[in-house]
Amino acid sequence: MDYQLRRLAARQADVVARWQLVGVGWSRGKVAHHAARYGWRRVHPGVYVLNACAITRRQLWFAAVLTRPQSRLSHESAGACYGICRFDRGYEVITRPGTGGRRRHGALLVFRSTSLDGDVARFSGLPVTTAARVLVDLAPGLSEQRLARAFRETIRLRRSTTRRIRDAAERHRGRPGTRLLAELATRYSAIPYVRTRSDAESRALELLQDAGRPTPLVNVTIGGEEADLVWLEEKVIVELDGPQFHRFAAEDARKAERWRNAGFAVRRISTEAVYGSPLELLDICPRTRR
Repeated sequence: MDYQLRRLAARQADVVARWQLVGVGWSRGKVAHHAARYGWRRVHPGVYVLNACAITRRQLWFAAVLTRPQSRLSHESAGACYGICRFDRGYEVITRPGTGGRRRHGALLVFRSTSLDGDVARFSGLPVTTAARVLVDLAPGLSEQRLARAFRETIRLRRSTTRRIRDAAERHRGRPGTRLLAELATRYSAIPYVRTRSDAESRALELLQDAGRPTPLVNVTIGGEEADLVWLEEKVIVELDGPQFHRFAAEDARKAERWRNAGFAVRRISTEAVYGSPLELLDICPRTRR
């Protein structure tokens, strides 16, 4: 395999673009010849997957950003790449420098922007808009609850920080949803989202802060077993039970026994109640420090 072709394929998940090969000295005819001879699969005009395996989502992301220089994975596609939201609608979303509204090109939705400065990055080798900019771009189409969840997940997964999100919201002030983003980043700047293992735990910390309750430790080891929310002074553990709770009841009972032997009261609540009945959480959590 040609060295330049091999180099591009190695860093782009076996996806290459015609404009890249022309840029290193290939003719358009040579690209067409190789595509036909070696069975390259066309994803977008001039963009090919070289291998014969099932095309992966990561390859689709690379194919999208390789349709033209300076393209960035953005909006829902970038959110899915970062892991902060789900998106699978049969097309990918990118943003390119320039002006004009969004336009659909087959399996590609293209946005134009004149305000990408400070909002571009690389993630998993892909050129993307920053996670903070993704929140700004997604905000107009999300309810307050869904935007708040995306905000929490962005920080929990270490894709951004409250400071960067607040800065992005300020840079794009006036766009729908940016005011809420700035408020969330300011109000919850001290919450240790990165210590949590689920959005339910992150939301529980917000509810406790809003109610003025003592802040628990999160996912720390007590009696040799990791517990969700822990108040050391009050000797209280609160476990958030997800859908898998009943499948591992014996294991959960064993852990609870160890925590009780360590002198802790153990209380449980479903993750559904955290979202739907937050007062249930407040009822079982310590109210004040001893």
